[in-house]
Amino acid sequence: MALPLLGRFGWRGILVGVGLMLVMGYCARTANDEPGTQSTQEASKPPDDMESFVGFVLDDAQSSWEQIFAESGKQYRRAKLVLFSGSTQTRCGLGAAASGPFYCPMDGNVYIDLVFYKQLRDRFGAPGDFAQAYVIAHEIGHHVQNQLGLLDRGQGAAATGAGKGGVRVELQADCFAGVWARDTRDRGNLEQGDFEEALTAAASVGDDTIQERETGTVRPESWTHGSAEQRRRWFDRGYRSSNPNDCDTFSAQTL
Repeated sequence: MALPLLGRFGWRGILVGVGLMLVMGYCARTANDEPGTQSTQEASKPPDDMESFVGFVLDDAQSSWEQIFAESGKQYRRAKLVLFSGSTQTRCGLGAAASGPFYCPMDGNVYIDLVFYKQLRDRFGAPGDFAQAYVIAHEIGHHVQNQLGLLDRGQGAAATGAGKGGVRVELQADCFAGVWARDTRDRGNLEQGDFEEALTAAASVGDDTIQERETGTVRPESWTHGSAEQRRRWFDRGYRSSNPNDCDTFSAQTL
């Protein structure tokens, strides 16, 4: 895809959270009194073109969801982007780079430390700009869930573990990311190999993949986002269907 400043949509740059097994997600902590603020250390400030790329993807994804909401007679409220380095205060508490990109439902912001882009490529083995774009689309998926009243299904005692509420929330966000990817493809924005980059990224941040790499042991009872195969499958489902109604992970008997 032709991108301002970057030349293509074969996308360039986003991340997922590390923290042993936390990779992308939303913050469900108790809100504090401080609004989301940007914290950037000049020594590690990313290039302007990377910031432009992230902003472009965010706007493109949200334009898609504005149209989807409008077709259902709903109004989409745009999320805001906060770029930070190291850590930053949010309405959900302290956000840290070690947790990866995340969405805070209390302030409606998507938080990204751009340094994590390099880890997506080098540590998770998921190179390519559309791999990075998938991660932003996943976070916007959480923003969509928030507006539809679905995020609460991922909280509480039954949130963690394979097949539990938290995993279903995350897989639905993957599916919503696929819905956007299909829309941007239909608008002529994808290049050959972009879809495969997203599938590789989805698999690389599966709970089983991360646990096996970090500990050598896979523990489904502690999963928060789903397996590599599940994440690929739900992203692919959203992409092939293009219909958000087909992303109902909560009613699915098999994830």
